[in-house]
Amino acid sequence: MEMGLKSWRKSSRIDGGRWIRIGFWTDKKILVTGGAGFLGSFVVEKLMKERGVDSGNIRIPRSKDVDLRRWENCIKAVKSMDVVIHLAAKVGGIGFNRKYPATLFYDNAIMGIQLMEAARQEGVQKFVAIGTVCAYPKYASVPFREENLWNGYPEETNAPYGIAKKILLVQAQAYRQQYGFNAIFLLPVNLYGPRDNFDPESSHVIPALIKKMVDAKLEGENEVVVWGTGKASREFLYVKDAAEGILLATEKYNKSDPVNLGVGREITIKELVDLTAELTEYEGKIVWDTSKTDGQPRRCLDTRKAKEEFGFEAKTNFIDGLKKTIKWYVEQVATKHGIF
Repeated sequence: MEMGLKSWRKSSRIDGGRWIRIGFWTDKKILVTGGAGFLGSFVVEKLMKERGVDSGNIRIPRSKDVDLRRWENCIKAVKSMDVVIHLAAKVGGIGFNRKYPATLFYDNAIMGIQLMEAARQEGVQKFVAIGTVCAYPKYASVPFREENLWNGYPEETNAPYGIAKKILLVQAQAYRQQYGFNAIFLLPVNLYGPRDNFDPESSHVIPALIKKMVDAKLEGENEVVVWGTGKASREFLYVKDAAEGILLATEKYNKSDPVNLGVGREITIKELVDLTAELTEYEGKIVWDTSKTDGQPRRCLDTRKAKEEFGFEAKTNFIDGLKKTIKWYVEQVATKHGIF
């Protein structure tokens, strides 16, 4: 009860002798791990531009300076913070997942486990853990519903990463039960958008396809190679929508159950390849390397809980989002090559 009163007073002020409720973010000190990365940069922008948070109240540890795999760095990172939004992660596409399964498991698990414990010890008011659609069982019924998260083993190439993230759900629920610690767990689907990772070794499917097709046009190549058969399906959430969903959940959601963040619509990889070729105006040959795995057969989330619990609905049309992503990459290439 005392902790609840302290928390309420931190988000309230005295006016004429009365306690009055003010905005959730007012006077909050916020730690955003991964805040300089793809998703994190949009979360931070929204905090400052749309939530009115002063940049001095946001702490963004950079991975090159602060290794969150080390306990002492986690302790320092959460010092005096009110809210922790844990976005930092080691991630990659299918090829990266197959090459570095141990790294993906250890780095993601140890970062999250230690950071949440450090936040609990510090008395942080709220901890937002970001999971992944990769945590769902390989053959989960579609659309994926949160209550089915434990009904099977994840797709093999995604399992080390997915399970490392799912551990944080167990931790969050255990900490809420034993300590009354307000930790929530969100499950975003595959993200895309400007500032995505276009590194061929570790990129996901959308940036990988855009890079291959734009670069092929630039370099005069007449074919690109795409992994798999094209039969698998994926769901994609525009990065700005994902950032908004995370902030809405931070403001309004305070329960132990995990919540999906997505759009509730899927597209096959074959359809995605054709659409990307059309939007990049790539007219060369598409070669399907069927010796490579398709990964999980289907991915599509049930997104009703996010709408019901904290009013989140994705706003960005997929084609519009894809156009914006292509435009951003083309501008980076043009700048690099001095075309502008």
